[in-house]
Amino acid sequence: MTKDLVQDSWNRIDEWLREHAPRTFATLGPPAGHEEIAAAEKELGVAFPPDLVASLLRHNGALEGAEAFRFSTHDRLLAVSEIVGDTRFMRGIAEDLDEEEAEYYWHHAYLKFGSYGVTADGLTIDCRRGRGSYGAIGRFFDESGTDFGRADSLGEYLAELADQLESGQDAGAVTFNGRLFWECARPPRPEWGSADDPLPGPDEQLPELNLSCSPTEVLPVGLLGGLEELGALLAILPREQVAEGARKQLRRVAVETGLNKYPEIKSALDALDRGEAPPRPEQSGPLALRLRTVLVQANSHRDDHRRWAVEKMAHGIWGSPYRSVCESASIRRRLTVDWRADLHADLGNPPLPPIPADRFWGTLRNPAIDSSGYAARYIQDQG
Repeated sequence: MTKDLVQDSWNRIDEWLREHAPRTFATLGPPAGHEEIAAAEKELGVAFPPDLVASLLRHNGALEGAEAFRFSTHDRLLAVSEIVGDTRFMRGIAEDLDEEEAEYYWHHAYLKFGSYGVTADGLTIDCRRGRGSYGAIGRFFDESGTDFGRADSLGEYLAELADQLESGQDAGAVTFNGRLFWECARPPRPEWGSADDPLPGPDEQLPELNLSCSPTEVLPVGLLGGLEELGALLAILPREQVAEGARKQLRRVAVETGLNKYPEIKSALDALDRGEAPPRPEQSGPLALRLRTVLVQANSHRDDHRRWAVEKMAHGIWGSPYRSVCESASIRRRLTVDWRADLHADLGNPPLPPIPADRFWGTLRNPAIDSSGYAARYIQDQG
């Protein structure tokens, strides 16, 4: 029976989460009550497929927040009350559609059981009785409507999820600091360019680099927010430790994108490792000329990874270590699913603080980070 498949799949999911991502596991809710499910069915006027009932009797959704359990589609598991609320909202959006339009956008007998949160997107289940699609799993996209074909039942969908978790990084299931993340990395473009490529002559037309960066530049706090607990860690570590991590991260970027083979770039990174201050940046200097040349070549090869790396390399060499770390992370998250663990290691693997809330940023006193907006709101809230 598919209900048995639901239980077997949740057994596998729970066991994996307990071992590998206990913080994520802790967000899964306790079982829903039969009465609550029956009341929701009556309110919505549909019969929940048996697999959905079995799943809700195991976990009544997941708590909201950054640590929440999410499917590989990044949709959070919804509780019964949230299924009712989100489904009623979707019905309101689609109330003027005719039957044919509703079939492909949102039918009144569809339920949403997983929510992306930022938009109306989410996982759906078909509750139209008497049809071969009853219990089928799809996903609603705000711009295009509902696309079924994910699985014939929630039991099958959960079994596939358990397979993904047990396959680990090969299926995009990554853990860090007790949490589950769904990550993917794009493979690099085929290698091109040579360390022996000559530098251009003085008359060659090349795009200029943004060399307005400075080691004393103050970082907008918003650039740290997406790094969550790693962003909070960067905000409280000594500047020297951040600078050490920035150098290691920049070297990783250079190696992973093929920039490390160019002597001008490698020499600059070697000098940073020795603690030597780089010379003042100039568009006509050898290092800048190399970066400008590779930028043109990267565009011609449609190599976004190397183009992004070139654009950020100048900030890493001549700019603030705080900005450098953030920009290296923004590149490396496209290159490797291990970017969080690598960044933590490059910072020395110190204890991680909690995911920062507004109060953390409001009380932060780091002259290298501009958190004045949070500070003003914090002072206002304190009266």
